[in-house]
Amino acid sequence: MDNYNPYFMRLALKNAVKAYYKNEVPVGCVIIRNNEIIAQAYNTKNAEQCVTRHAELIAIEQASKNKGSFILDDCEMYVTLEPCLMCIGAIIQSRIKKLYIGATDETMGSVISKIPIIKDELVYPYKLDYSFKKTISSKILTRFFKKIRKKDKI
Repeated sequence: MDNYNPYFMRLALKNAVKAYYKNEVPVGCVIIRNNEIIAQAYNTKNAEQCVTRHAELIAIEQASKNKGSFILDDCEMYVTLEPCLMCIGAIIQSRIKKLYIGATDETMGSVISKIPIIKDELVYPYKLDYSFKKTISSKILTRFFKKIRKKDKI
């Protein structure tokens, strides 16, 4: 059963817009438990000069602190861009039960695009449902990368 709530994806998109205006790759993430927000984040990789500061990892860290456990098997994640290999690894380790994706990532996506890792039951024996929900995420990302490329030409 799909319990997708567009409110939480809109909140993830708001986080992505925050990243956009801070010259970060505009990805936002929200984690909910029992229909309540326990974490929300956006990319801070450039600001912190740390490759692990993806929205998903920051949100998982916050959610784990708020819950008092890294096992998030009663939680759902809303993320504006398909997680990369590093992030899907953390999602697998934290056992998040449901993942909603706002845009696919043909270059780094590790759920349904480039490296569909969770389709292998030997790698991920738990039940992780995921849903691709087309949102404006791809438009925000396209605009961001056009802006970056334009800056690089100057």
